Amino acid sequence: MVIKSIIIIMAVLCFGYMAFDGGRALATGDYIRPEAGEYAGQLGPWANLVSAVGIDPESNAMKGIFLVWGIAGLVITFGFATNRTWGAKSLLVFNILSLWYLMFGTISSAMQIVLLLIRRMARQ
Repeated sequence: MVIKSIIIIMAVLCFGYMAFDGGRALATGDYIRPEAGEYAGQLGPWANLVSAVGIDPESNAMKGIFLVWGIAGLVITFGFATNRTWGAKSLLVFNILSLWYLMFGTISSAMQIVLLLIRRMARQ
């Protein structure tokens, strides 16, 4: 139960932030950005990755992707939390597909993947 709780907390934080940031960006025109320090005013490293595949990180399409991706992650997390038959496998796959969200999302997804696999092995 401890592992499951950690997975749920990490997923809600990561996907909830994505949904919030994407929705906020669509509503206000911009993502949340650091206001001070070395990275002030910059987007995270994920922006370089999506730019490399031809998506403008500042476009409404990318903001919409953030919103939809975050909501989908929260729905899948709910399925996992409520023991739906599809929940654990879906969350595993969704976290694999979320590794692109550099840096926090990558770390969170990688940790969730490991914990989901440990949980799966412990159940067998």
